[in-house]
Amino acid sequence: MQRSTTGPLTHDVVIVGGGHNALVAAAYVGRAGRTVAVVERLDHVGGAAVSERPWAGVDANLSRYSYLVSLLPQQIIRDLGLDIALRRRRYSSYTPVPGDPSRGILVDREDAGATAASFLRATGSADESRRFDDFYARLAPLARAVFPTMVEPLRRAADIRPLFGETWDDLVERPLGGMLRDAFETDITRGIALTDGLIGTFATADDASLRQNRCFFYHVIGGGTGDWDIPIGGMGHVSAELERAARAAGADIRTGVAVAAVAPDGEVTLADGQALRGRLVLSGVGPAVLADLLRAGGADAPERRAEGAQVKVNMLLSRLPRLHDETVSPRAAFAGTFHVNETMTQLDDAYRVATGGGIPHPLPAEIYCHTLSDPTILSPELQASGAQTLTLFGLQVPHRLVEGRDNDAMRAELLDAAQASLDSVLAEPIADCVYLAPDGTPCIEARTTADLEESLALSGGDIFHGALSWPWAEDADDLSTPARRWGVATEHDAILLCGSGARRGGAVSGIGGHNAAMAALELLA
Repeated sequence: MQRSTTGPLTHDVVIVGGGHNALVAAAYVGRAGRTVAVVERLDHVGGAAVSERPWAGVDANLSRYSYLVSLLPQQIIRDLGLDIALRRRRYSSYTPVPGDPSRGILVDREDAGATAASFLRATGSADESRRFDDFYARLAPLARAVFPTMVEPLRRAADIRPLFGETWDDLVERPLGGMLRDAFETDITRGIALTDGLIGTFATADDASLRQNRCFFYHVIGGGTGDWDIPIGGMGHVSAELERAARAAGADIRTGVAVAAVAPDGEVTLADGQALRGRLVLSGVGPAVLADLLRAGGADAPERRAEGAQVKVNMLLSRLPRLHDETVSPRAAFAGTFHVNETMTQLDDAYRVATGGGIPHPLPAEIYCHTLSDPTILSPELQASGAQTLTLFGLQVPHRLVEGRDNDAMRAELLDAAQASLDSVLAEPIADCVYLAPDGTPCIEARTTADLEESLALSGGDIFHGALSWPWAEDADDLSTPARRWGVATEHDAILLCGSGARRGGAVSGIGGHNAAMAALELLA
C-alpha cells in the first residue's frame, strides 16, 4: 500500500475506541501475528457493553447500557476462545392489554396451549395465536439463511433475494406496517411485532424510509433464530472476555487516552500530543465522531449526524410488583420482554407526539429482568433478600427532545413518564417496590440520549452509530476492495470502520470488529 508518511510506523493497526467491536478486531489482528494498539478515552474498555454499580453501597452489577445478546455469532466465540455463556429465556414476552391489564398475552416457549389461551383471552381472537406462530415461522428460514452471511464478504441483493421468496417485497420493499396488518388481526399483536423495528429507531410502522424494516430484520435474524439471550455474569463479562482475548493476542490496549485527530494516512494524534501510526486505522467510534477526528486531522470529511430514540431506566427492586392479571405470575411476566403500552396505534401515536416536540404519554416501553435468569450480578445478600433488577427501555424518545435542553430536567421528566406508563399496567406503583440504597435513595436511574452522548461519545445517543443498513450489498455496489467487500470502507483507503457504524454493525455482535479485521488482514497481506 503506497502513501505518504510523516512519521515512523508504530503498529500495523491502530484502533480508535475500545468498545466490544474494537476488542474483537484487536484479538483477530493480534492472533494473525500483526501488531495492534487500541486507544480508549475512558479508564476501561467495553464501550456500551459494560457492567457497573450505579448506586453507592449496593452490590448490584448491572448491564448499564446494552443488556441482551442476539447477534454475537458463535463463530466469534469459538475463534477467540471466549468463555461466554448465553441463556435463552423460556418466556418470550408478556403484554398486558392497555386499559384492561387484567388480561395479557404470555408467550411461553414450553407451553403452546397456555400461549394460545392467553392470546384468546387478551384479544378475543381464536386465530391470533396461530397467526403469530405462522408469522415467525415464515421468518425463521430467513434467519437461518442470512445470519451466517454476516461474517462473510457481502453478498449482493440478487443472491440474497431468492432466500426470501414472496417475503422480499413485504419486508424489503414496502413499509413494515403493511406486512403486520396482513399477518395479524389485532392492534396489540401487531405492536408486539412492531417493537422489534423501533428499538433505538425513530419511525412509524409505515415510515417510507424503511428504517423500521431494517431494525426489525436485525432483531429477527439474531443467532439464526431471532432469540435475544442473557449473558451470564452481565454484559461486563462479555467485554472482559474480549479484553482477555485481545491482550492474549498481544494487543497494546491503552485506556484513559483521548484521541485528538485522525489523519487519512494512518496517523492518530493523541490529546497529549503524542502520535501513533498504523498501516491501517480501524475506527470503533461512530461515523459522526470519526468525521470530527478526520477534520481535525486535515481531511475534508462531511458533517454526519446521528439520532438515537430511547430512554433507558435501570432499577433494583426489593421484590417484583404485583400484576392485575391473576393468571400470570410476575416471575413469568418479567422473565421475558414485558411490553408496556406498545400496541401499533400507541407506537405510531407516540411518534407523532414526539415529532411535535412532546414526550409521549403513555410512553411505550419494554422491560426485562436479568436476575430471574442470572442472579449472579447480585451479591449473595441481595439474592437472599429477594431483590431483582428491572431494565426498562422506552421507545419513541428521539434525541431532539433533549438536545439543547437541561438534561437533569429532561431525565426527571422521562423517568416520570416511564414510571407512569409502567404503573398503568401494574397492580401497585413501581415506586413501592424499588430497593433503597443505604443512604435512603431509591435505586432507580434514567439514562437519556444526552447521557449516552456525554458518557460514551455516542453522537445523538444513537446506539447503532447511525442508520442501519441491509446486511447485503446492492447489485450495483462496488465491491472491488477488501474494505468494500467486508462492508467496512470509508472514503479513505487506510481507515476502516470496525464498530456499530459498519455495514452490518449494530447491537452487541462483534460483527463489525470481525469484518474489519478480515478486511485489514487482506490489506496487510
